[in-house]
Amino acid sequence: MIAVEKALEIHGAPVYVRKQIVHNKHVVATLERRGAVFVEETEEVPEGAVVVFSAHGVSPAVHEQAAQRSLRTIDATCPLVTKVHKEAQRFAKDDYDILLIGHRGHEEVEGTMGEAPTHTQLVDGPDDVANVQVRDPEKVVWLSQTTLSVDETLATVDQLKMRFPGLQSPPSDDICYATQNRQQAVKQMAGECDLVLVVGSTNSSNSVRLVEVALEAGARASYLVDYAAEVDEAWLEGVQTVGVTSGASVPEVLVSELLDWLGQRGYPDVETVKAAEERLVFALPHELKQRREALTVDTSAE
Repeated sequence: MIAVEKALEIHGAPVYVRKQIVHNKHVVATLERRGAVFVEETEEVPEGAVVVFSAHGVSPAVHEQAAQRSLRTIDATCPLVTKVHKEAQRFAKDDYDILLIGHRGHEEVEGTMGEAPTHTQLVDGPDDVANVQVRDPEKVVWLSQTTLSVDETLATVDQLKMRFPGLQSPPSDDICYATQNRQQAVKQMAGECDLVLVVGSTNSSNSVRLVEVALEAGARASYLVDYAAEVDEAWLEGVQTVGVTSGASVPEVLVSELLDWLGQRGYPDVETVKAAEERLVFALPHELKQRREALTVDTSAE
């Protein structure tokens, strides 16, 4: 979101964004009001225009298409996704079969597979493991979509290891830290909650998964809402304790609005559950940093 805001500040409207910058209705609507234009494919962007690539990443083919159309690109790919891309490149160079655990059709999966299409095959959950074929069972590695749940990923890995005992793991954890932390916090609180409300959009993998995690961890009911106004007051009947969480890309204001809404309906007390302290801050895309530096150069000598 910040990358698109800075691009609008520097270049002015319109700034085009390939796919949703993050999977959240509120963020997309807010940026559209400021002059962002969201498109599905690069061909929809006028030649020479400014285009931002979403946090989910794109394949090398998309970068090539943008160059052919002389587009001024700003790559807002999440650094964690970039790390997975580099891992795919490295393992493909060493001629490994790469098993990418993720959801079919997800933008991040499409981008990662595009880094090494001849070496990568998608594994969409434990039930998909039986379909996997590799050239050498001793030269195979798994990678994952960053917004999966840890439990979901490890369940698939366990199945893969039963078929391929020589399966190698990536050098470090690829699951988004914000996704992990929220899932862990939900696990801690769900058993004490009659209802868990998750603020997030239906096309957000990590938001949808939080509902599932809450139910698996003992919540009597759990629902996904984009805004407080979407909560059905009938859900509150007989409810003593409500748990509230949000997807990784949800603005804090939406969570605050839901807490206010609940406070007005007899749930004024709030107890915070923290699974970890989040202190990691990602830098702006280098294209925006370079432009900002150029605009702030001291010109007093001219």
